Amino acid sequence: MAIKFDQPFYSLSDEAEQNRIIELWEAEKHGGLWEGNNRLPLPLTFLIALIVLTAFMLTMPIWGQRPTAHDFVEHVALMDTPEIQAIEDPVAKMARVHEIAYQRADSRVKASLERHPITWDDLLNIAPEIREAQASGKYPLDYYSVLADTIVLANFEGNPTADGSPERKQPWWDKGYTIDVFYVIYFFIFAFFVCKRLPHFSRKPDMSNAK
Repeated sequence: MAIKFDQPFYSLSDEAEQNRIIELWEAEKHGGLWEGNNRLPLPLTFLIALIVLTAFMLTMPIWGQRPTAHDFVEHVALMDTPEIQAIEDPVAKMARVHEIAYQRADSRVKASLERHPITWDDLLNIAPEIREAQASGKYPLDYYSVLADTIVLANFEGNPTADGSPERKQPWWDKGYTIDVFYVIYFFIFAFFVCKRLPHFSRKPDMSNAK
């Protein structure tokens, strides 16, 4: 039952343990089935890795971040300008607002605007609330989440600020994601350990005498 680590990718069992397992496979009754000790096909191994990586990349909290009031400050500032007011069609009006605001935005805001487009009617609804939040100055605008045609103070509680109140910004990485990453890593390490305790796939049991 000794564990050896000199060749972990070959086998974690010593020679005696590998021989014992081979003998056990050869002696067991399998009802017409037998242990071939074949390796998992490499394409399937890569497919499993691809599925896991894709799942984690697509479920990162950053992709589920809600737009904030800060993302649309430039839209609110532009909506009453003569250039925008001269456009009659709401769709064209909003397209022009978005074009100008997008050019002036930083990379984070640009990504948010791409994921969360709004209409002219949405902007008309949230503009008074954004102006009110700006005027009050109680919280930074990125503490407010935009939900449909209204803004609400986010219920996230992050790191404490200078006055002791928690940050209300949606994190790009959260505890739940950390737990997921930990347990997936733990699972693959455990699966590797269990599989490598078996004889190397190059060693085949002789099943000709299996009963």
